[in-house]
Amino acid sequence: MNSAPNTPERCKILLNEWRDHLVLNNREQNILNGELKILDRQLNRLNKKHIRIAAFGRVGVGKSSLLNALLNEQIFATDVAHGSTRITKSVIWKKSIKSLKTIELVDTPGIDEIASQARSRLAGRIALQVDLVLFVLDSDITKIELEALEILLNSGKPVLLTLNRCDQWDKNQLKEVTQSIASRLPSQASNLDIQLVAAAPRKVQIQSNGLVRREQSPPKISSLLNEISSLLSNQGELLLALNALRQADHFYQELKKGRLKRSKISAQGLIGRFAALKASGVAANPLLMLDLAGALACDTALVMQLSKLYGLQMKGHAARKLIKHLSIYNVLLGGAHLGIQLALGALRQLLIFATPLTGGLSLASTAPIALAQAALAVHTTKITGRMAAQYLLKGSLKRGVQPRAMLKRLANKDPEVSVFLSKWDGKHGQTKNEMQTLLP
Repeated sequence: MNSAPNTPERCKILLNEWRDHLVLNNREQNILNGELKILDRQLNRLNKKHIRIAAFGRVGVGKSSLLNALLNEQIFATDVAHGSTRITKSVIWKKSIKSLKTIELVDTPGIDEIASQARSRLAGRIALQVDLVLFVLDSDITKIELEALEILLNSGKPVLLTLNRCDQWDKNQLKEVTQSIASRLPSQASNLDIQLVAAAPRKVQIQSNGLVRREQSPPKISSLLNEISSLLSNQGELLLALNALRQADHFYQELKKGRLKRSKISAQGLIGRFAALKASGVAANPLLMLDLAGALACDTALVMQLSKLYGLQMKGHAARKLIKHLSIYNVLLGGAHLGIQLALGALRQLLIFATPLTGGLSLASTAPIALAQAALAVHTTKITGRMAAQYLLKGSLKRGVQPRAMLKRLANKDPEVSVFLSKWDGKHGQTKNEMQTLLP
């Protein structure tokens, strides 16, 4: 009897199925072409068990030296005077970790060499495109480093906080530095251990002529190496799977946002057309009951059309039920609107019935009333349409198998996933302000 697939395998199955059923129109393919390539590369790495680890931090903290120490080769360029990494570079780490076929080490530019906005974009890009981050410090943590660290943590990215050049302090000084770093970390990083390393230590040598020279010594990275090996052995595939899900969620949110923005424009036109139709019907029709029946029919048809627009098909009965539901929570629709319409309709009918007695003069007074009814019809149709759109928009955001829903289910079922996703800000979904911008 076959056992149930583990969490990484379930993620892979669900993601591949989701990607196979993802349909984009030509416009979406053009707009999201770059994002789609990144997503497909991530899914390809998931299927091939190819994990990426990035060294990230300020310029000159020894990111390249640390990666060289892990590789036990001088692959990445280093410069003792200043940082020498200007673009992202990567190399395959020839290290054997069970269940992983490929481990790629990525060197990144110093985050303090670029402007604040670009720095945030770099941190966000690294957060999506690598599976584990070695956040390298060489002293007490700075404001720039704290800002970048928060971006990584809020993306749900696993981070190993690494203090390099530990050979330059004595025991007491090192304790003071690590305590200062720990005290300044954001709350979501309070449980991070600080890995102490010396990627390229230099030992003082006194030569025969009396001159003092500092010669490079073997790196001291055993604690970090053991931590990386243990993490990848136990959770390497899970890190890959969760990052693929986050990448898929990022892509899907961008896709959905574009679709909803286009739906907003279409919904505005739809509501405008139905408002004009209802207004003309109310203005032309002299009978109150026909006014109310026509208004209900118009609102029902509007909701049905909006439901098609947002991909949640409704029939007439369901649309009328929604209108009733919305009316209960809206005083204008549920009370004032009906009262005003009844009063205006009754007055209009009274003036019409009084026509024989006034020699037709009372008909002139019905025109302003009809215009008032038409204006009220336009206003209430827009309110009905907006409220219905809000209801349908929420429904469309929850509809179908989505990467975000997969992540939430996994977090609820698997304690390991819950730990990794505890800092992920994507779990909160669409904010109230974002929702408002998408409404017609």
